[in-house]
Amino acid sequence: MERRTRQKTAIEEVLEEHSNPLTPVEIQRYAVKKVAGIGMATIYRSLRSLTEEGIVKTVEIPGQPPRYERADKGHHHHFLCRACGGVYELEKCLAGIKTMAPPRFVVEDHEIILYGSCESCLKKPARRARAA
Repeated sequence: MERRTRQKTAIEEVLEEHSNPLTPVEIQRYAVKKVAGIGMATIYRSLRSLTEEGIVKTVEIPGQPPRYERADKGHHHHFLCRACGGVYELEKCLAGIKTMAPPRFVVEDHEIILYGSCESCLKKPARRARAA
């Protein structure tokens, strides 16, 4: 295990403080408030190390940059707002999803991503007009 630096600790704190998965740029925006001058190279290096240590998990959404979240959150899925690009956690999983596979197939893992508009974007006047 690598030593715990102020930068790594700041990144862990940022991920602890935010419930949704964050991009490296978003992590840097928050981490710089905790450790002045923390750069993107340090963010990427620390995220790689934290992922290898099993503390952080990568969230892959097609067509989006990788996002990161704490690995201890347990199984869950995500919602992508097409209007603002925000990614949000979904607490529930479809019951019986493993039974959806063809007979004699074994489901090892799955990821479900819902796409749409978040509450904030739906409140914007231009968005409401298009939805009607």
